[in-house]
Amino acid sequence: MPKITGYETHDVRFPTSLTGDGTDAMNTDCDYSSAYVTLLTDSDLVGHGMTFTIGRGNDIVCTTIKAVADRLVGKDTEELFGNMGKAWDHLVADPQLRWVGPEKGVIHIATGAVNNALWDMFARSRSKPLWKLIVDFTPEEFVRSTTFRYISDAITPEEALELLKAKEAGKKEREAKVRELGYPAYVTSAGWLGYSDEKISRLTKEAIAHGFNHFKMKVGADQADDLRRGKLIRSLIDDPTLLPEGVSPRDPESDDLKGKNAGPTGSVLMIDANQVWDVKQAIDYVQGLTEIKPWFIEEPTAPDDILGHATIRKALKSSNIGVATGEHAHNRMVFKQLLQADAVDVAQIDSCRLAGVTEVLSVLLMAAKFGTIVCPHAGGVGLCEYVIHLSLIDYICVSGNMERNVLEYVDHLHEHFYTPCSINARGRYNVPSNPSEGYSIEMKKESIAEFEWPNGTYWQGRRKSEA
Repeated sequence: MPKITGYETHDVRFPTSLTGDGTDAMNTDCDYSSAYVTLLTDSDLVGHGMTFTIGRGNDIVCTTIKAVADRLVGKDTEELFGNMGKAWDHLVADPQLRWVGPEKGVIHIATGAVNNALWDMFARSRSKPLWKLIVDFTPEEFVRSTTFRYISDAITPEEALELLKAKEAGKKEREAKVRELGYPAYVTSAGWLGYSDEKISRLTKEAIAHGFNHFKMKVGADQADDLRRGKLIRSLIDDPTLLPEGVSPRDPESDDLKGKNAGPTGSVLMIDANQVWDVKQAIDYVQGLTEIKPWFIEEPTAPDDILGHATIRKALKSSNIGVATGEHAHNRMVFKQLLQADAVDVAQIDSCRLAGVTEVLSVLLMAAKFGTIVCPHAGGVGLCEYVIHLSLIDYICVSGNMERNVLEYVDHLHEHFYTPCSINARGRYNVPSNPSEGYSIEMKKESIAEFEWPNGTYWQGRRKSEA
């Protein structure tokens, strides 16, 4: 059986700060970056993984990835695959590395990259896309593949097994349905804070033409300007004349849209503050935006402030505006408390802020038990490629529902991957179907050669031109 013999890491950075992509009230200067790892074996089996940053510090994550990946060198792959929950426990169990977490910060996102690479290797060894590998698990295998440490007061392995068994009967039908329709998506690309009105209008119209009916905009720098920009986007997404030919307005009171403040075409607007406010400031600011009827405010305050989110959610209920968070919730324990405190309407897992697939599975199980929908954070570089797998696992195995869920889609940097995600004419993610793509995160060698920091050809050329 193959053994893990080593790894390679790459610090890959894309100059998205030049175009304003990714800009918001907190993150005003973003170079979308990948701390990338490939696990190697004594055979031709490999596993690719990454975690996402926005530039400076990406080298620190790469260094930390090496320290975590060392824990797998010499391990038999089949022993690891046979109990992925135990394998994850081993990754986080080094007592000296744990001290610089524990289970948060750089050490945790580095662990996510390594765990994701191990899952990619597992899926490749079985010639299945990652989602299909896990969907085909028995409930017992699923439970064995996740972690319950520190969350058993919210969900036990026995409860998880019961939940999964209850969904077992309809798995084949749900898989067939999502293969036919695709998974619902929403678009963020039109709403970056650094975009001009002309660019916002053009990108919003393009998104409508591609079948999207959920749209997100960034807020938090200036309330009056946010209201103006929100009215601009609303005027477009609520205009039935802009709908694609043959597409009728959706019923705002239908089960999948009810409570989302959908407009007359059935389109939904969400807003995202990226953590810029204190609690009272968040409440006052968002109440000043009720005219644009957002479904939810995302990341209204510090991502670790569970009780702050609960206070904001309670205060905004009378305005019918929900609360979403999770892209910076750094471990399953934060999600546990958000759910226990009734602090969120929407849980937004991140595929590599959490420590890989194993920890994501635990959050999916908790959210299903608490009846909270999961709408993963994506965008960046590689995150869309990742999260379609996670939403498929959630729908087919765990929640059994995708009618109210939407998965973030950002139209940037997909061309750098061998098996990029794609969107169909209904504004939905297509289901990954290549049996050799694993977790869909293998980056093209020429992209690494061009954008690796600091000596990739792009960065060398830029330094010369600036000199």
